[in-house]
Amino acid sequence: MSAYPPERVNRFLARRGVASRRGADALIAAGRVTVNGEVSTLGAVVQPSVDRVCVDGFRIPAKAVAVTIVLNKPAGVVTTRSDPYQRRTVMDLVEPIPGLVPVGRLDTDSRGLLVLTTDGDLAHGIAHPRRGVTKRYVATLDRAVTTEQLAQLVAGMNLEDGPARAVAAQRAGSESVVEVVMAEGRKREVRRLFAALGLEVRDLVRTAVGPLQLGDLAEGTTRRLGAAELSSLRAAAGLPAPRRTGARPQR
Repeated sequence: MSAYPPERVNRFLARRGVASRRGADALIAAGRVTVNGEVSTLGAVVQPSVDRVCVDGFRIPAKAVAVTIVLNKPAGVVTTRSDPYQRRTVMDLVEPIPGLVPVGRLDTDSRGLLVLTTDGDLAHGIAHPRRGVTKRYVATLDRAVTTEQLAQLVAGMNLEDGPARAVAAQRAGSESVVEVVMAEGRKREVRRLFAALGLEVRDLVRTAVGPLQLGDLAEGTTRRLGAAELSSLRAAAGLPAPRRTGARPQR
């Protein structure tokens, strides 16, 4: 039996990091995709281990490659693949890429940078606290935070599920806005740390995951990681750089 079962051309391209399924359909409709030298049609099925699939004359390898994207998650969206209460999930905001999953937690009430990937090793490396991939947040509080409270965040406190602490905490342009760096991602941990100090978090934004920065990515939108970003993220998670497969993403 072939290691690569037959699949539609758009899914073939999506699984190899060339484009989303929708983007692949656009490439096919534009006549830019060929199968064994013939211009492909929408809905065509290929046998990856046998057929030669090209985009703009560039052959796409049969082996699927991992896809990693970042999303600027809005508040009110659930970080899960599906929700029994029919709430909007992060998967409603991304292209339907096979095997794509959100990495770690970002509370429904919180917003900001969320990594989604088809790479299981990378997902584990980012999420596991022993790998040391930090997450940075900006918390807007209901009132000013004191120097003593900032020190207590770093010194640590006992929460209902055990000791917790921030790696770093400092004011961020206002006495009621704090930048917090965390080494783990327990449920609502940042909010619970501030609550233990008698402070309420009015807004919480994740601005970085390891070396990845939220930057100016618009809320509710996504982008794929470039090669340098992916290599640095994998390095932060203790993983080797991704192997080059020859696949060239199409815009």
